[in-house]
Amino acid sequence: MPQGSVFSPLLFLVYVNDILRNIYSSVILFADDCITYRKITNKNDTEKLQKDLDTLGEWAVENGMKIYPRKSKAVRYTRARIKNPLGYFLGDQKIPEASSCKYLGIIIRSDLNWVDQVNCLVQKAWMVFHFVMLDLKKGNRNTKSLAYTPLVRPVLEYGVACWDPCRGQINML
Repeated sequence: MPQGSVFSPLLFLVYVNDILRNIYSSVILFADDCITYRKITNKNDTEKLQKDLDTLGEWAVENGMKIYPRKSKAVRYTRARIKNPLGYFLGDQKIPEASSCKYLGIIIRSDLNWVDQVNCLVQKAWMVFHFVMLDLKKGNRNTKSLAYTPLVRPVLEYGVACWDPCRGQINML
């Protein structure tokens, strides 16, 4: 079946349907993205998460799929000041530790602060806004408004639940 076929998403879902077999941590699947996570309260939880990562690696080998550890990130969400280094592996490669990750276009920081997400959205929105205004510099106000609504607003409104007006970040606009 050629890539891009209307059946491709359905066939992919059928193909990965058994990925959760023998996985006891929480898993989120979206298209070809997979997030595995677990609340870690003790060493036993760390071992269980590593076992689930091992199981995912075995599943990938069995199904002829590649998981790229360098595209993976280990992120810890905690308020603790002293943090032991994370040592998770996928196969024989260590998963790099990071202070944030991007999932479905949303930047999630380990301290759950949204400043990186807000900065990214503002930068994208300004770029689109300037492009629209440059192309429409001779257009009237109505034309500019018609262009702004479908081109700039969606950039600002994507992941809007992350915006945190309590900290004044929204004033950047």
